[in-house]
Amino acid sequence: MKRIVVALGGNAILTDNPSAQAQQAALKSTAESLVDLVKTAKEPVQLIVTHGNGPQVGNLLLQQIDGSSAKNPAMPLDTVGAMTQGEIGFWLADALNNAFAQAGVNKDVTAIVTRTLVDATDPAFKQPTKPIGPFYTANEMHEMVAQHADWTFVEDAGRGYRRVVPSPKPISIVEAPAVSALNSTDQVIIAAGGGGIPVVTQDGRLTGVEAVIDKDFSAAKLAELADADELIILTAVKYVAVNFNQPNEQALGQVSVNQMETYLAEGQFPAGSMKPKVEAAISFVKQTGRPAVITSLDNVKGYLLNGDATIINQ
Repeated sequence: MKRIVVALGGNAILTDNPSAQAQQAALKSTAESLVDLVKTAKEPVQLIVTHGNGPQVGNLLLQQIDGSSAKNPAMPLDTVGAMTQGEIGFWLADALNNAFAQAGVNKDVTAIVTRTLVDATDPAFKQPTKPIGPFYTANEMHEMVAQHADWTFVEDAGRGYRRVVPSPKPISIVEAPAVSALNSTDQVIIAAGGGGIPVVTQDGRLTGVEAVIDKDFSAAKLAELADADELIILTAVKYVAVNFNQPNEQALGQVSVNQMETYLAEGQFPAGSMKPKVEAAISFVKQTGRPAVITSLDNVKGYLLNGDATIINQ
């Protein structure tokens, strides 16, 4: 039995239409690809799925603020993160249940509300970097700053401006033992959604903090703690590439941790895009000695059948 942790990228959920119906429709296709993973694998698979929530948490936070009043105050960011974790977990569990049933695969699916432990002194709290919510034009961004003077915005990969919030690195996953135990019964587990709800330890007690943890780093930590045999990070491209969008662009297949660290040091991977995926994959491989894979959602079968993907080994 092979335990695989799959980290879903935003393209697995996000559409141009942010309605619940449109996002559920996107997850239907995602679920079918994950069923392909289970059916195509060369040995039985114990599957753990994580996902992002950047657009959803930002959009819901705006709804909270716009509809708030003294009698009905907006919820803090950690609580909004928990809301979206439950929202997407519900949608994805339904989609997976239905896809497994349609494929004739006998698998139960369980979504677990998951907390991620971070360090209260993490420098990320003073330097927000995690994009959340919608894209804005320059004019729209200036209007938002006028309304929310304490918000920070950055230009995001040429697509517009987005709000950024603190994104501390995960230290541990509080529910990791429960995830492992349930997964051992052959249940498909959805966990650490949106990177997990960020919590810190204060006076021996856990308490939530306002941040959004990068889902790839949390997926790597969960894969490590759950003793996964493999981490698969799904994104929009089939391969990680160096010299991206240049005449000498090179797709990476089998590659060592040392070589990937060299590419990182050269600045080959954009922050907020491929860089955290590569860093998370490297972390998993270094901590466990087991492979990490980066590829696209629609290439899952191609990877399993032919090894077509970026595969990082020790």
